[in-house]
Amino acid sequence: VKKSPIHTACPCGSGADYTVCCERWQQTPAPDAAHLMRSRYSAYTRNDIDYLLRTWHPDTRPATLETNPPDLKWLGLEVRRHQQQDDNRAIVEFIARYRQAGRAVRMHEISRFEKIDGQWYYLDGEFPA
Repeated sequence: VKKSPIHTACPCGSGADYTVCCERWQQTPAPDAAHLMRSRYSAYTRNDIDYLLRTWHPDTRPATLETNPPDLKWLGLEVRRHQQQDDNRAIVEFIARYRQAGRAVRMHEISRFEKIDGQWYYLDGEFPA
């Protein structure tokens, strides 16, 4: 009896299977900043620190990142806007929801991305009030 493969919904909320959604940007550059941002959200949910650091802009990349605390649970992602500023710069505004220590949190960020040699990188973000 042949078993069917296990399908895992992508954490980014696209509705697609993780293997055909955010996982593919592990091996090939994301086509735009919105796809990179979604894949980075998925990486946060999976504690994939290597991918997060690898896709962080060299000028702003931290030396290390901590893994998620055990009591943190990611709940969802809402992309509010993706604005291509020019060929090499873009903005993605999103809300990521998580629960930690029984408290629900909405993280609203406006992120800046920059493309270097055909690869998009997370540059930095601001948190509007």
